[in-house]
Amino acid sequence: MPCQLSLSPDETLLTVPVLYWVSISQDAEEHRLWKPSGIYEGRVQLLDENPNSLNKSILLQNVQWADNRKYKCKLSINTEKAKGFRSKGNETLLTVYDAMTFNLAAPNDSLLHCEINVTREPGFVLSIDHNGHKTQSVDSAPGVPVVARPYVTLSETISLRGGGKYECQLHLNKDLITKSILHLLLPGVVEYPEPWLLYAALLLVPVTFLLVLVPVLLCRC
Repeated sequence: MPCQLSLSPDETLLTVPVLYWVSISQDAEEHRLWKPSGIYEGRVQLLDENPNSLNKSILLQNVQWADNRKYKCKLSINTEKAKGFRSKGNETLLTVYDAMTFNLAAPNDSLLHCEINVTREPGFVLSIDHNGHKTQSVDSAPGVPVVARPYVTLSETISLRGGGKYECQLHLNKDLITKSILHLLLPGVVEYPEPWLLYAALLLVPVTFLLVLVPVLLCRC
């Protein structure tokens, strides 16, 4: 999670900045993320351990569904020019998604199905491309929230449109989050290798004829 302190050239730090990272839940209650406490203990580390560094970004490990929320960094700073003040960074929204499944929809091998679990963000969109073109879904689950689950399930099912490259994509608004690719060859379609031996044999016929003809003509001359 990014947090970079920016100071003007004429400002000089008098003391080491004191960093606070907090998580903001839906009820606006703040929970301390740095230094780690509660559910964050043992899962958070600074990317730059130097206390005088202006980079105060952190790494959150072993991400869980419950980590889906907004985070914000705060710094208590004391400079020669501005004296003591607290600076707040922009909010960082952490979204979580599961592994994507993308395969033929058994037992019907004429359908292709893609599915993924994501946190409850309205901007998540799942789609399937065929050879770079959007396809029309025959069955779609936009993700209906279930109270007992911290996630929703998005799914898309399409009819196969021939062999080629199929790609399932998960977008959050305009950003591509993850994708899965399948290269399919439809049943009953056989790909034959290029008949290079046949090509070579056909080329040898006129070459052989010329090799025989040239000495004959030379002898007649």
